[in-house]
Amino acid sequence: MKFTVDRIDHVVMVCRDLNVTAGWYQRVLGMEREEYGGTNRTALRFGAQKINLHEAGHEVVPHAQAAQPGTLDLCLVVAVGPADVVAQLHACGVAIERGPVSRIGALGDITSVYCRDPDGNLIELASYMDD
Repeated sequence: MKFTVDRIDHVVMVCRDLNVTAGWYQRVLGMEREEYGGTNRTALRFGAQKINLHEAGHEVVPHAQAAQPGTLDLCLVVAVGPADVVAQLHACGVAIERGPVSRIGALGDITSVYCRDPDGNLIELASYMDD
């Protein structure tokens, strides 16, 4: 039987330091940290999705062939306008790499602001709403 993919459940992000990375996502993006399944099993929950964190050198098997910190380019949809994203990043001391800029998202036009997390991953914060 042929099937189609319905949605993304989670992605795995390799980081240098679980506590530093999890703390950044909690403080800057409001994600909830969850410990699960034993040693070094940490997830960041938001909406109906999660990001599983694997610390470099302690990846859970199986894992990506070349799993390394700083190799992810991730677009996250936010429920506020770009001006609020910029204000939040500034308040948290996070440098803006680019934006706000117009882009095309999975559901249409978005306005995106780009920054980097502590591992150097490119994080795109996208809004489907205008300011």
